[in-house]
Amino acid sequence: MKTLRVKIRSWTASFRYPIFVAGLQPTLPLPPLSTIYGLISAAKGDIVTPEHTSVGYLFSFQAKATDLETIYEIEGLHAKSNVANREFLYDNELYLYLDNLDLEEAFHQPHYPILLGRSTELAMIEEVKVVELQEKTDVKVGRTLIPFPTKGFYGALQALPTHFSDEVNRKALGTQPFFIVEDMITVSETPMLFDEEKNWGVYLHK
Repeated sequence: MKTLRVKIRSWTASFRYPIFVAGLQPTLPLPPLSTIYGLISAAKGDIVTPEHTSVGYLFSFQAKATDLETIYEIEGLHAKSNVANREFLYDNELYLYLDNLDLEEAFHQPHYPILLGRSTELAMIEEVKVVELQEKTDVKVGRTLIPFPTKGFYGALQALPTHFSDEVNRKALGTQPFFIVEDMITVSETPMLFDEEKNWGVYLHK
């Protein structure tokens, strides 16, 4: 199966837990699908949803830290400042796999800046390549989200949207439970797509 593989790096990244609004703002250890589709939409310059392409990805980081950030709380026509503790990830690497090869040009010449989190967390596209993935058993898969339940996988459970609407007041769409799979897990029973060059399996969200 031919897929588009995009390598993206960033110095910092953060992916907010949906249930946290104030106080400590922890980060998810990897991006939700809504961030992935937002990133693809930014590159293309138009809304991209699961109807346009299936996606798979692996994400890694070298360190996690906490920063102090000034936030502004709006009350009517007034705003007051406050300080929040916000987690962020450092030295990040994202390998993105897309089955829509027509998106290749979008990553060669992105329409908007590529972000891994907030507007200050700029990312760099280091490689855009068409690769052949083969189905194979006994491969390591992880550092990604896997829909719950999926046999053979484990991890923290979190309900997350797959993408957002394009309305002015955007709405979370496709929310469902996922395993946050931080480790590389060997999958023996089910054939998985395999990237021979990287020696890892890819779970393609369809």
